[in-house]
Amino acid sequence: MGQRIAVLGAGPMGLSVAYQLARDGHTPVVFEADDRVGGMTAAFDFSGLSIERYYHFHCISDRGFLTVLDELGLSHKMRWVETKMGYWYQDRLQPWGNPIALLKFKGLSMVAKFRYGLHAFLCTKRNDWKPLDNVEATGWIRRWVGAEAWEVLWRRLFDYKFYDYTDNLSAAWIWSRIRRIGRSRYSLFREKLGYLEGGSETLLQALKRDIEANGGEIRLQSAVTKVLMDAGQVQGVEVNGQVESFDKVISTIPLPYVPRVMPDLPEDILARFQALKNVAVVCVIAKLRQPLTENFWLNTNDPDMDIPGLVEYSNLRPLDHPVVYVPFYMSGEHPKFAEPDQVFLDKVQRYLKKINPALTDDDFIELRASRYRYAQPICDPGYLDRLPPVSLPVKGLWVADTSYYYPEDRGISESIDFGRNMARDAVK
Repeated sequence: MGQRIAVLGAGPMGLSVAYQLARDGHTPVVFEADDRVGGMTAAFDFSGLSIERYYHFHCISDRGFLTVLDELGLSHKMRWVETKMGYWYQDRLQPWGNPIALLKFKGLSMVAKFRYGLHAFLCTKRNDWKPLDNVEATGWIRRWVGAEAWEVLWRRLFDYKFYDYTDNLSAAWIWSRIRRIGRSRYSLFREKLGYLEGGSETLLQALKRDIEANGGEIRLQSAVTKVLMDAGQVQGVEVNGQVESFDKVISTIPLPYVPRVMPDLPEDILARFQALKNVAVVCVIAKLRQPLTENFWLNTNDPDMDIPGLVEYSNLRPLDHPVVYVPFYMSGEHPKFAEPDQVFLDKVQRYLKKINPALTDDDFIELRASRYRYAQPICDPGYLDRLPPVSLPVKGLWVADTSYYYPEDRGISESIDFGRNMARDAVK
């Protein structure tokens, strides 16, 4: 007999939970605070262009994502593109991302290039992350690549992504990022990334339709204010001032929200959730009249730019105008996060014109900023051991977010895999 299950959050993980539950004969009810599905993958209207607030791309190793596309009959909408990387360093735009580019890179000695390349190559060949789990990342990288390559190619990436958390990150977590991009190559010299026609919205709406067609329900602008429990068992949820009964509750909202929504959890579990750290993001999207560069991803090391890099998304997914994403990462408590949007918009105009001096003010059709307080979990050494269990010590309650597929970085494919497995476990 099917169970009635509340699912908190309609990001890719929450939708994947509901998708699996509905296909298995249960009745999921998805509660989402936003006015649309998708979470960080949600799209918005950018002057007639439907596009994600935060950029996404797909790798040839994203099996969970590709499997769902196949099940939903969307595989024909997947497109694979040979993309390029670049590096902005010493006021110069240089090719990046393959051995030839590394050898020709200006501003680095041959020994430093060799050490950097060897480290990156060995990361793509490594499969066992456990030995790196309790290793601190910046020391691990410096030992491999040396002080010179660390200073030129790594330090600013860490400083402008993690700020105060830079010196306490897990090497396993950083390794997984290096490996994912390295394994997106179909040869030593060529990188292949993917996009879905219509962007992530194509997948999100297909998941929504499938959930509803199989008896599930999705309620937007419906934030759960409390998960109700009694005698060590879930009773239901409180939403919009109303109480609803459920057999089980599966939460996929960011973990920092859990203590306020589930204040009746055991004190030791609440303390573990409260100890977790996240960085925020202000992501500026620029629509231009002419391309910035020919690269999809551009790393930046420039004392005048407080960003680790930017993404020229239209060099992956063809659009009517060039579109560039420029993310500014910082802790939510950093004074910068409270600055008005215009501060970030002005910076982006200045940065892009420095990278491509041919750009004028007239080339900027529109700029828009989006903010997300809990954009990225901070995974310190031994991270997984400090996370509360997914199945909490309250009967019928499961909790997870993107933190739980450590050491993998957050991604749509990982969310799909984890969500579907959590749904199966919850109804065993």
